[in-house]
Amino acid sequence: MGNVANFHQAADAFIALVRQIDEHQWDLPGLGGWSVRSLVGHTTRAILTVETYLGHDDAERVGLPTAEDYYALIYRDFSDPESVAERGVEAGRWLGEHPVQQIEDALARASRAIDAAPSGRVVSVGGHGIELTQYLRTRSFELVVHSMDIGRAIGRPHGQPIGCVTDATSLAARIGARAGQGEEILLALTGRQPLPDGFTVV
Repeated sequence: MGNVANFHQAADAFIALVRQIDEHQWDLPGLGGWSVRSLVGHTTRAILTVETYLGHDDAERVGLPTAEDYYALIYRDFSDPESVAERGVEAGRWLGEHPVQQIEDALARASRAIDAAPSGRVVSVGGHGIELTQYLRTRSFELVVHSMDIGRAIGRPHGQPIGCVTDATSLAARIGARAGQGEEILLALTGRQPLPDGFTVV
């Protein structure tokens, strides 16, 4: 599956999951200090940032050749826990009284921007250029992982297609291996030993 199609499928599955959130569930615990609303807001940013970055000028050069480079080289720089948490809360408020409509509208805008982008379009993320198709891999990853978080929080299947889950799993393993955690991941995946408490690749 292509990266663009993968992004659209992951986003559509995310929206389908949000439609299943009952009114009383929005204030339930979501992830960490987030409520379900804040978690959905944070996940929606995986769509909103596509529109935002495509609205900026093309980056002059590619500094991040792959999604793996994005996570290895700059993701942590943009992942100050307090800032990330606050952006999620703000995005949750932005969803307003009609969250599904807000997300659908955001996806429609992002889709139009993607369709209008020329082949090889390079977006700037934190001053680093990354090809749009590689950036979309990072957005699909976020949509898949956080759809799983939302599903667990509300007691519903996450609904992400197997192809999207496969790509996200592959990317997670590659991120971890690049960070020097490949042995631990491979041993865990082949049943040799469990991963240590608190293990994460992002």
